[in-house]
Amino acid sequence: MSEQAVLKTISHATVKAEIPGDSVQPEASDEFVSSPFVEDITQRALAYLQVGYPVHFAGPAGTGKTTLAFHLAAQLGRPVVLIHGDDEFVSSDLVGRDSGYRKSRLVDNYIHSVMRTEESMHTIWENNRLTTACSEGYTLVYDEFTRSRPEANNALLSVLEEKILNLPKLRRAGEGYLQVNPNFRAIFTSNPEEYAGVHKTQDALLDRLITISLGHFDRETEVTVAMRKSEISRQDAEVVVDLVRELRGVGVRNNRPTIRATIAIARILGHLEVKATLEDPRFAWVCRDVLNTDTAKVTRGGLSVMNEKIDEALHTVCGNKGRSRGEDTIRPLK
Repeated sequence: MSEQAVLKTISHATVKAEIPGDSVQPEASDEFVSSPFVEDITQRALAYLQVGYPVHFAGPAGTGKTTLAFHLAAQLGRPVVLIHGDDEFVSSDLVGRDSGYRKSRLVDNYIHSVMRTEESMHTIWENNRLTTACSEGYTLVYDEFTRSRPEANNALLSVLEEKILNLPKLRRAGEGYLQVNPNFRAIFTSNPEEYAGVHKTQDALLDRLITISLGHFDRETEVTVAMRKSEISRQDAEVVVDLVRELRGVGVRNNRPTIRATIAIARILGHLEVKATLEDPRFAWVCRDVLNTDTAKVTRGGLSVMNEKIDEALHTVCGNKGRSRGEDTIRPLK
């Protein structure tokens, strides 16, 4: 997938964006699901950014960090520069690099008996996204920044503290530093350190960020998200959400399944016009297939028991829903 396609995919859930070059212009989206829980986080983070402090959303995958980052950037009303953390990054991938040379030659033969030749060679400097954001006063969204090696992020230390970006002298006009535009703002996201491919970042950088730890949304927000992202009823959305939340307690330090599983099940049920009830066996197999990504998390004797846990959770959740509606029996799973 091209980089522009990635930007459009990410922004679709949070902002509408036009992409002029290396930045996106966020606008509030009708698809963004707001709730008191989300607005509380947004207002806190917005206050920090308005004062000039960078914000860091930290939490497990599937807790809406990137969505919140784009929503927050939309509130600032400035173009956004997006960077994804990468283990292959070096400092020049953020700041810029010498991308070659430009050679020019002047031959002066105005007087036919005299030939004068002048040659000059200049390096060509190419700014990268951090430099662009700092010079233009854009909002930097650095997604999963701890997937980059700590040394690659060293340039951010002076940017966030002294408001100066140190640059190699090869840069055009030879300036060794860039004064950061007062409108520059930065939003970071990160996953826990125990995740594969995540590096422990330097304390000096974390000390410059205001970190907001995110967990899963509250139940009401998740129900609203399931309804907004699909065509199912509130009653069915509650069953799906309660099922996913029930399974989060399975395993050790298990943060899955996430809101992504909730959305996937809800969308498939809406497409198939299936109710979230054990009376329709299609509901059970949709849940098993979507939630099967977590089979490696729960084992017994080396074998996965996740399907058993899913079946137990289905009976627990649907049984409670059935009793609340005055139903006495539940059809057993096939």
